[in-house]
Amino acid sequence: MQLIKPCWEAPGQIQVISTTRFGGVSQAPYDALNLGDHVGDQPAAVALNRSRLLDEIGVQNAQWLTQVHGTGCVEAKPDGLIHEADACWTDQAGLACVIMTADCLPVVLTDGNKVAAAHAGWRGLADGVLETTLAQFSGSEVYVWLGPAIGPDAFEVGEEVRQQFCDHLPSSAECFRASVNNGKWLADLYQLARLRLLRAGVQHISGGNFCTYSDPAQFFSYRREQQTGRMATLIWKTEIDG
Repeated sequence: MQLIKPCWEAPGQIQVISTTRFGGVSQAPYDALNLGDHVGDQPAAVALNRSRLLDEIGVQNAQWLTQVHGTGCVEAKPDGLIHEADACWTDQAGLACVIMTADCLPVVLTDGNKVAAAHAGWRGLADGVLETTLAQFSGSEVYVWLGPAIGPDAFEVGEEVRQQFCDHLPSSAECFRASVNNGKWLADLYQLARLRLLRAGVQHISGGNFCTYSDPAQFFSYRREQQTGRMATLIWKTEIDG
């Protein structure tokens, strides 16, 4: 199983991984480590992929979500129930917060005690999913890592998307450049997230170095393939000895 582990400043008891396409049992076009149960893959394959992933990283409980491109943030629970939300948080050791993506931006956050994960597609990002998630930390110093998402050379959007960001935060204009397609813009999802985080007072922001669209060997991409699988990004804290 090929997993991505961030290099960031978070406390040592905080663990994060992002999955790639490698290491699962799903068949094309979901090959191989598809973790999405809503994309048309065989349910048994998805269940086995999820189980193998948790075994691989040594996590017993994980909060999976039904994501709806909104701003809802729920408390993760080890009860196996799947909630409709686009972010979750916990202060329980050994319980992973999980976000699934295939171009949208996975964002993980921690203050060393609580951990959280947010699904930041452009709609959720514009509507405030990161701010909603940050509210769970009550002013603590927060560390953030931006996981694999579609890159700034591939994410083409319309004027209405650009305007929505600029109306909320005028400096967002620097995150867009004109596309060769008339009336379209190339958006930097990573930088849009950084601006929102900085505005909220977050100083420790890492990641943002991948492009899911331009790396078909490693990543699923909905914009590239439409019918495809989903990666997952997980964050959890371990027990501290002594």
